[in-house]
Amino acid sequence: MNIYLDNCATTRVRDEVLTEMIDVFKNEYGNPSSLHRMGLNIEKKIEASRKNIASLINSGENEILFTSGGTESNNLAINSHVSKLNKSSSNIVTTSVEHPSVQNVYKQYEKKGYDVRYLDIDKDGFIDFESLKKLVDKNTGLISIIYVNNEIGTIQKLDEIIKYVKGVSAGIKIHIDAVQALGKVPINLKKLDIDTMSFSAHKIHGAKGIGALYVSSKSNVDALMYGGAQEKNLRPGTENTPGIIGLGKACELIKKDFNEEIKKLNSLKLAYADRLKEKIDDICINSMLDENGAPQILSVSFKGVKAEVLLHYLENYGIYVSTRAACSSKSKNENPTLKGIGLSDEFMNGTIRISFGYFNNIDELDYAVDKIKESVEDIRKITTR
Repeated sequence: MNIYLDNCATTRVRDEVLTEMIDVFKNEYGNPSSLHRMGLNIEKKIEASRKNIASLINSGENEILFTSGGTESNNLAINSHVSKLNKSSSNIVTTSVEHPSVQNVYKQYEKKGYDVRYLDIDKDGFIDFESLKKLVDKNTGLISIIYVNNEIGTIQKLDEIIKYVKGVSAGIKIHIDAVQALGKVPINLKKLDIDTMSFSAHKIHGAKGIGALYVSSKSNVDALMYGGAQEKNLRPGTENTPGIIGLGKACELIKKDFNEEIKKLNSLKLAYADRLKEKIDDICINSMLDENGAPQILSVSFKGVKAEVLLHYLENYGIYVSTRAACSSKSKNENPTLKGIGLSDEFMNGTIRISFGYFNNIDELDYAVDKIKESVEDIRKITTR
């Protein structure tokens, strides 16, 4: 039996998405820039996918730009916003818990002499408002925030943050990394006064290598690369048509069953949290279990256990979890999110992330929790000898 509980790292492609993608590979393989019928047909499919994405997040179709994924979307947005700032008179504000595709961009700007400021988080993973008030001022040019924390699942209070930031200065650009939010949190971009937002297909049962960037009609971004005129001259190169069509289909499926799917994911999260607390001593649930926590993410810490050892124990039983975000999994640095919420070292070192997706179900619960319990107890016996 395989139980895949690492859906925040990547997801299995849904059958309906795969069917659409295979059709593009086999039948609709024309270049959308070609003027003949095959080119026009696939161009229409691309625009239909753009419409599906826009419909899910309530944006204009002309505000959706296709990229290779969340990393490119974040880089494209941030680099474009920063390029318009005056280095000597502007500051940039972000958080201490961003994904590496955001965090490492800002580290490069720090090296170039930019004033980059990092917001703290509180014990629940929310941005600390005192920190926000201290760091955002009339010289702030850009603020960049992760919507759903990819380690513990805290959903940032964007409405409150945006209201405060725009109250300081209406000209501050706002970028949101929504890679873990898409399909898990209702997004209404008609009501969010932001400039850019990043998405990735492989987190929502689409393919790897495809993503999207929302660019508000009141804002603009500049190209990172130059070539053909694809995607309004902002993202040159022949389009990844199978990936785009798959992403559109994934968004269509999400919108169709959004409430039911969120309810299912949340019930799984709560069931696992309850059962783990019931069965295993000395554990800490780091994720919020109410509406402030994303339904797909459950962070759990076990005292006296090394998370990497536990991960390998579990994979021997066909259970797959992660120790932290996949892009940081090989990092030896301290986990900034767990440190930020004040988790002690004895628990921090034993933290795993369980993340749910479309293919998980409640029938997996007993086996998974029993094997986690068995593994934790075995590791604790060995380490206390």
